[in-house]
Amino acid sequence: MARIEFIGEGLQTTQLAPPVDPYLNVDAGTMSPFEHGEVFVLDDGGEADLDLGNYERFMDITLSRDNNLTTGKIYQAVIERERRGDYLGKTVQVVPHITDAIQDWIEMVAKRPVDGKSGVPHVCVIELGGTVGDIESAPFVEALRQFFIRVGDANICNVHVSLVPVIGAVGEQKTKPTQHSVQVLRSLGISPTLIACRSAEPLEEGVRQKLALFCNVPPSNVLSLHDVSNIWRVPLLMQEQVVHELLCKRLGLTEFGKLDLSAWKTNLADRWDSLVEPVKITLIGKYTNLSDAYLSVLKSLQHACMEARVKLVLSWVEAASLEPEAKEKTPELYESSWQKLREADGILVPGGFGSRGVEGKILAANYARVNKKPYLGICLGMQIAVIEFARNVLGLKESNSTEFDPATPHPAVVFMPEISTSHKGGDHCG
Repeated sequence: MARIEFIGEGLQTTQLAPPVDPYLNVDAGTMSPFEHGEVFVLDDGGEADLDLGNYERFMDITLSRDNNLTTGKIYQAVIERERRGDYLGKTVQVVPHITDAIQDWIEMVAKRPVDGKSGVPHVCVIELGGTVGDIESAPFVEALRQFFIRVGDANICNVHVSLVPVIGAVGEQKTKPTQHSVQVLRSLGISPTLIACRSAEPLEEGVRQKLALFCNVPPSNVLSLHDVSNIWRVPLLMQEQVVHELLCKRLGLTEFGKLDLSAWKTNLADRWDSLVEPVKITLIGKYTNLSDAYLSVLKSLQHACMEARVKLVLSWVEAASLEPEAKEKTPELYESSWQKLREADGILVPGGFGSRGVEGKILAANYARVNKKPYLGICLGMQIAVIEFARNVLGLKESNSTEFDPATPHPAVVFMPEISTSHKGGDHCG
């Protein structure tokens, strides 16, 4: 699957412009975690794609809802302008109205620093998600083609990210997917400056030369982004291939070519690989088949383990598998789930929606309290602890949240009056 990442114009520090998600949802707030991973909540209440959480953690920046651009947001803004009469009766079309709105949005956001410094940023990073050639991405690709002309070729560095798979027992790295995606990209009017190749093993020199020849870039601009022991080694991998120098040269930022990542290597990459003493954490969730659904929780655990200098051993337990019904239907899963709970040094219950698995989470909270196991409840997990305490300590056996049982005689958790129970998403929930 090929992704496209664009690095665009700016003036003074660093800015992250909208990661573009070409779905019709206005934001990620109403999307199932099974569809798109976790919803990352920003400081201004915006509910965004999990990628923005990655950017905030990795770059130590603070983003807003405007840093996430979706098809839904663009069409909503254009239709609102049309209804106000801003287009003076013109026929509103994808080109130029949608494409202009995308470019205007990027330029608006690009002028706002996100790193706590003043002034207009030097560099703006734009990520266009999806696969080259997707129908839903077409307006954004066309908008970015026009944007390159608007700001000038010297102010753009286009990084095309593509998979280099290994097919068959011989272990040969295949270049055809990348060749094809670059061909499609160029047919849409965009040529890559750098090609970032994702692969399991380091890119072979012959493969690098072949990609450079057929994709019309110098061999030095074909980057090997192969699997490494932890994510903090990726910047070190890019530094080895002088990516920082390539970027600065392309964008005319030659005075910023020096890069010292020694502290990053020591305090993050090397430290994570050196952890030995285990700490067993059991996470009781509802979306455990997709770890991205709890990405921020997982990253928080990793960061805490690095600070405490212990090695994270994480066990995933589906909440419903702890309930009595599971003992009858799936006895092996029921027993293994409770075994993970008993072996845990700490129990974590994160957020979630709906009634499925709630009773299993309450049982986990009860086990933690009775057996004096450290327990962390986040959002719904905290509410679960309140319900469990009300039932088993205060004796209010029918206690519940009004979200799950509106008629409960002992509501331990209620909706705040300012929150709408019918309209979804951060803009409505407050």
